[in-house]
Amino acid sequence: CPVPILHGRIMTRAAVAGAALLALLGVIGPCGIEGAVFSRHVTHSPRVARAARPLAWRTMRPAMSRAGLVRMAADYYSVLGVGRNADERELKSAFRKLARKYHPDVNPSPEAKEKFQELNNAYEVLSNPEMRQRYDQFGEAGVRGGMGGGGGGPGVDFDLSDIFESFFGGGMGGPGGRRRPRGPPQGEDLRFDLEIDFQTAIFGGVRSIRVNHLETCDTCSGSGVKPGAKVTTCGTCGGTGTTTQVVSTILGRMQQQTVCPTCGGTGQQVEAYCGSCDGRGVVNKNKMLKVNIPKGVDSGQRLRVRNEGNAAPKGGQPGDLYVFISVQEDKQFRREGVDIYTELTVSYIDAILGRRVRVPTVDGEVEIDLPAGTQPNTTLRIEGKGVPKLNNPDVRGNQYIKVLVQIPKKLSQEERDIVLQLDEMSKAAAR
Repeated sequence: CPVPILHGRIMTRAAVAGAALLALLGVIGPCGIEGAVFSRHVTHSPRVARAARPLAWRTMRPAMSRAGLVRMAADYYSVLGVGRNADERELKSAFRKLARKYHPDVNPSPEAKEKFQELNNAYEVLSNPEMRQRYDQFGEAGVRGGMGGGGGGPGVDFDLSDIFESFFGGGMGGPGGRRRPRGPPQGEDLRFDLEIDFQTAIFGGVRSIRVNHLETCDTCSGSGVKPGAKVTTCGTCGGTGTTTQVVSTILGRMQQQTVCPTCGGTGQQVEAYCGSCDGRGVVNKNKMLKVNIPKGVDSGQRLRVRNEGNAAPKGGQPGDLYVFISVQEDKQFRREGVDIYTELTVSYIDAILGRRVRVPTVDGEVEIDLPAGTQPNTTLRIEGKGVPKLNNPDVRGNQYIKVLVQIPKKLSQEERDIVLQLDEMSKAAAR
């Protein structure tokens, strides 16, 4: 048995923390741990607890894919293409370079979307010094669960520091560790669907939209407290926002922290709440916004308007507004990527003899040469008359013109005689 069974012994907080980490990482096997309790005294529980009845221990196994293969944890440094000693500037530079290549708005392939998500996950961890330290020490299991063999199961994320903080009242630093500070919540992002015409999608423009969102309350400045009202420290939790209780777990009896039921985790008690926002700190308002449509935008793409989502209470960062674009179809032009397609109908005389003809484009009509002997369904190309490339409007696609030759259904007698003469001449030439 790699880990000795402890029967009714008192374990220090650090020992229990280590045992919990081993359990989360799947190191502890069927032996398990029995009757482990804290050496830190809790006023409403005995200092020494009797050994708990043996509990069955389920060995934690790596997550399996549907094909039965073990999913390997990603190396975040390799994902970003940097070394393990890379500093913050190198990380940011590598992330921006790859993000421009794989962003879904630029690269629509499914592989790019998955790659972009991997880049986001890697940069989110490595750009945070605390999470990077845990990643370097414990690997992916130290920062995220359910991705490569944790006990959370596929698709379930957890944070080890949250687990240790819940049980021990601090971070992973052991006894005396300070509670991890939590800032105010962030506001929600909002979605707005905007339909634009074909020309605006190509050449860009400005559109006004009306949105309904939450804004910071002017009366209380987002605090939710009535001006002049007293705010005191919560008597239940002493201002910490949490209360402590002892619960029974597979490791024995443990001290667990929960949100204070009196103050809801704020650590404060308010004498009177703001009447304008009912204590929420935000109010519902209508607002007109002007949205800049870039050149070359297409259906399914989205534009982000920063800080125009829902406001957050307590001075938190407001969310963003995402404008999803839908482009109306045009009767004359059809778009595929940065190229434009249209049709041109010419007479059989023009197709035979050739002629200079006028062709409609998104920039207006232009003249092109129709070669003599043009066959039906021939495609002609006009360079630089397509759609400007998104984020690089100086580069434009092409316009392709499908030539439709119009054959008359009826001929006058004179026209028929001329056609017959041409027929005789072509036969004679063939002999």
